[in-house]
Amino acid sequence: MGQAPRVLFGLLLGSLLPASAATYYLTISGLGGEADYEQRFKMWAEDIGKTTNSQALVAPKREAVRARFAELAKQVKPDDAFVLMLVGHGTYDGTDYKFNLPGPDITAAELASLLDRIPATRQLVVNMTSASGGSAEIFKKANRVVITATKTGTEKNATIFARYWAEALRDPAADTDKNETVSAQEAFTFAQKKTAQFFESNKRLATEHAQLEDNKLAAVFPVLRIGTNAAAAHDPAKRGLLERKEQIEQQIDKLKYEKAAVPEAEYKKQLTALLLELARTQEALEK
Repeated sequence: MGQAPRVLFGLLLGSLLPASAATYYLTISGLGGEADYEQRFKMWAEDIGKTTNSQALVAPKREAVRARFAELAKQVKPDDAFVLMLVGHGTYDGTDYKFNLPGPDITAAELASLLDRIPATRQLVVNMTSASGGSAEIFKKANRVVITATKTGTEKNATIFARYWAEALRDPAADTDKNETVSAQEAFTFAQKKTAQFFESNKRLATEHAQLEDNKLAAVFPVLRIGTNAAAAHDPAKRGLLERKEQIEQQIDKLKYEKAAVPEAEYKKQLTALLLELARTQEALEK
C-alpha cells in the first residue's frame, strides 16, 4: 500500500471511529538483574509513560499486574484502543514464554488471558524483552497488533529495542506521513531501523531482530497523537539533553560489550559514573 492510499485509509478509519474513543496504555518494566539494566528498564518504561501520559508499573509483582488489568477492564470500552508495552527480560523454554517479575514470573498465556478481558476491540502488544519472539503466537488475535523485539524465543540477549521505541514516541521524525499521529507501523519501522543501526555502527552481530504481526492494521493503529508531546524534541535545550542521553546509553552498551577486557574495579567505576550521568541527564529532561 503506497503512502497516499495508506494516509487516506487512516483518515477514513479515523472518521469512522467514535469521537469519544480513547487509548489506554499499560507499560510494565520487569526485573533487570543488574543495576544498569534495572535503571534503564525503569527509565525506558517511565519515558514511555511520560510520553503517553500514563503511569508505568515498575518491577511490579504478578498480583499487581493482575490488579491493574482488572481496573482497566472496568474502565475501557469496546470503542477504545488498548496498548500493552513490556520492557525487561523474558525467557522461553521452547513452550512457555515468561516475563520476568519480582517473585513468580508471568507467562504470555496469562497475559493473553488478561488482554482478552479488556473490552477494547483494537489492541496493540509491544513486547520488548529478550526472547519475546516466543510470545508472538500466543498474543496473536484478530484486531490485535503484535510487535516483539526478537524474531524467536531463542534470541535471549538483553534487548535495546525499547530504547528506540520510546524514542519513536517522542521524535517527530517517526511520523513519516506528517499527520501528527504515530502509528504502530511507523513506530515499529523507526525503532527497528535505529536498532539495526546500533549494531552496525558498533560493528556487532545483531542479537535481536524485531518483528511485527498484521502490517495492515498496524499502519492505521494510532499509538500516539504528537504535536505538544514532542515539545522536548523541538526545544533546543531539551534536544541537546536527548542527544546526550543517547550518547551515554551508547557508552554503557560499549562498556558492557567490552567488559571482559576491562579490570573489574575499573569497569564498576566507569559504569557507576555513566549511570550517575544518565540519571542526572534524565532529571534535567524532566524539569
